[in-house]
Amino acid sequence: MQTRNPILDEFAKLTTGAMGLAQAAGDEAKAAFRSQTDRMAAEMDLVRRDEFDVLKAEVAALRAELAALKGAKSSAARQKKPGKGTSTASVPAQDAGS
Repeated sequence: MQTRNPILDEFAKLTTGAMGLAQAAGDEAKAAFRSQTDRMAAEMDLVRRDEFDVLKAEVAALRAELAALKGAKSSAARQKKPGKGTSTASVPAQDAGS
C-alpha cells in the first residue's frame, strides 16, 4: 500500500520545476551565445562559403586559361625558330675568280 507524503510530493514538484528552469536557462544561454557569435562573425566581414566556392572555381578556370595561353605561346615560339639543317641561304656566294 502506498502512502502519500506531502513533504516528498513538494520536493518532487520542486526538483521537477528546477530541472525545467535549468533546461530553459540552458536553451537561453545557447541562444545568447549563438547570437553573440553571429554578431562577431558579421563584424569580421567574413566570406560566405558559397561565395568562396564560386571564386575558387573562377580562379581554377583562369589558371587553366593561362596555362593554355602559355602552351600556345611556347608552341608558336617553337614554330618561329629556324630549323637546323643544311640551308645555305645565309652563306654568301663565292666568286669564280678567287
